Amino acid sequence: MTPAAHFCEVGCGTGYVLAGLANAFPATKFSATEIYADALAFASRRVPHASFYQMDARHIPFDGEFNVMGAFDVLEHIEEDERVLAEMHRALAPEGQLIITVPQHPFMWSQQDEQVCHVRRYRAAEMRQKLQNAGYTVRLMTSFVSLLFPLMYLTRRRPRVDDADYDMTADLRLGRLTNGILEGAMSLESAFIRRGLRIPFGGSLLIVAQKNR
Repeated sequence: MTPAAHFCEVGCGTGYVLAGLANAFPATKFSATEIYADALAFASRRVPHASFYQMDARHIPFDGEFNVMGAFDVLEHIEEDERVLAEMHRALAPEGQLIITVPQHPFMWSQQDEQVCHVRRYRAAEMRQKLQNAGYTVRLMTSFVSLLFPLMYLTRRRPRVDDADYDMTADLRLGRLTNGILEGAMSLESAFIRRGLRIPFGGSLLIVAQKNR
């Protein structure tokens, strides 16, 4: 992002991603939206120099305001995802860019998706079509979380348990060695993508799209 850029994250949660972006691009102006007040308050403490707005992503009260917008693992939670894409399109400046990540492959649907209130997992062709319908041109589309995809697939094929007994944090309690291996795999994958490699499979999709004139 250029120093003059104005970036807005839609659905920033507690601000984890926003904080990383703010550290990487200190000269950029940052804004963020979130529907939940508690998460927004936490994010505002984490990134105090950003501007924060409590709002529903289906109703974004800006027109042509932002050079870049991001929605990271947000659309899959919203039934009216195409409306959100249209709202972000209106909020972007001419030829502004949209960066999104979404979970991929409907066949990977599992109890974990239900527990975190996902509405869907996406197919790449479906995501491309929805973006085109909303007035975007897709500039980059690649899978990621690909090196870990076999492990991810196996964990999601585990027998279903009673919802009351389901522990969403079980997969997060990892040893230091396991964490190191996972971080290394993700770093390697990120390096591949930065060098122009487009990965055909993986647990998630990364898309960069540009607002059409």
